[in-house]
Amino acid sequence: MGKRVPSTTKQSKGLIRSLSREAVRDDKSPQVVRKTGKYQEPTICERCGSIFVRKTWRADHKLSAADLARAKWSVCPACVQVSREEGQGRVLIRGSGALQEEETIRRRIQNVASRAAKAQPERRIASIDWIDSDGRALQVITTSQKLAHRIVHELHKLFRGATAAYTWGDDGTLFATWEYQLPKPKKSAKVKPKKSLQPKPKKRAGR
Repeated sequence: MGKRVPSTTKQSKGLIRSLSREAVRDDKSPQVVRKTGKYQEPTICERCGSIFVRKTWRADHKLSAADLARAKWSVCPACVQVSREEGQGRVLIRGSGALQEEETIRRRIQNVASRAAKAQPERRIASIDWIDSDGRALQVITTSQKLAHRIVHELHKLFRGATAAYTWGDDGTLFATWEYQLPKPKKSAKVKPKKSLQPKPKKRAGR
């Protein structure tokens, strides 16, 4: 949807850190997972309470008393990314409509993130701030590229006439833009003054 964003687009320091690689790797796992290392099963996140079992982080994993006794406590990848304001997805929201509808846009973003976190707690918003990037833009950094894609998709459904564009990196990261411009008011045509239709007064005949 929309045109492809050039890879030379200026990016935030948070996303740059998440995209940096020391060398080309065959490992397709997210950057943060490679940084934090592998987790033993089960592991409980000491910040959000998510549980790592069967190679996934979930909030609804159930542990037996024996599993709980041998569980390790650590910090999950999503909490690490949020603390560093890093992520796998970056969305730039710009346009006159975005400025005017900021409250509605923020509310929709939070709703999308809340729904995603219920099923998959690793999909979260790491930061959301106004920045100056080729004009005023609301920047959203997400821990998951899928969450970034969902946010743009939902905003696109909410506002007609908006445009969206996506660029995926080789390491699975996503950079997306969503722009919503208010329609320009139509210029009113100049109305020519109407000629008076009143009859001209008759001249009186001389005496």
